Amino acid sequence: MTDLSTHRSPARRSPARRAAAAVAAAATSFVLAACGADGSGAAGAAHDGHTATTPSASAQAATPTATPTARGQHNAADVAFAQGMIPHHRQAVEMAALAPTRAGSAEVKKLADEIQKAQDPEIRTLSAWLTSWGQQVPAEGGGDHSGHGGAGGMMTAAEMDALSKASGKAFDTAFLELMVKHHEGAVEMAKQEKAAGAFPGATTMADAIITSQSAEIDRMNGLLGKS
Repeated sequence: MTDLSTHRSPARRSPARRAAAAVAAAATSFVLAACGADGSGAAGAAHDGHTATTPSASAQAATPTATPTARGQHNAADVAFAQGMIPHHRQAVEMAALAPTRAGSAEVKKLADEIQKAQDPEIRTLSAWLTSWGQQVPAEGGGDHSGHGGAGGMMTAAEMDALSKASGKAFDTAFLELMVKHHEGAVEMAKQEKAAGAFPGATTMADAIITSQSAEIDRMNGLLGKS
């Protein structure tokens, strides 16, 4: 007679052996799933061309949107504003540089120093924009810019020469009168940029010029006794 106890069917395996088999199967499934998720196993390798490249491609595509370039946002009005304001600012700085040795009033000297400190950095910023746009930066020492780029209020060479020879109260009066006219031209240029410009940095600078130089015009008229 055959001993049935030595030929147990699979259905009669012990609960412990069935549990061990289930645990092993679950562990295998988990490992395969993990390999597929991180691309380190065979499943990940099969899809590496998709999962590995998609994030970096998305990041590269997002970069221009997140950090737009100056080239992609400017228009002709922005170029005209920068090319006109650079020589305009340079002349104001040149005028202001005369004050420490020729002005008689401490107020005029202080105003000239403030003008120089405000406009020197703006010249550098405007020049950098033009370079990034592939546009020409106006050359220094170009002589009389009285009509350059529609920049109103620019002094003629004769006016600049007369100012450089004046001193004391005569210098103060000439400086203030000429700088009021100069500032009025800058404010008008800035208003044109605000109306037609597209580059955010340029329109923001234009707004600051309108605010600061309008206030300085009032201040200078006060020193001239005109307010």
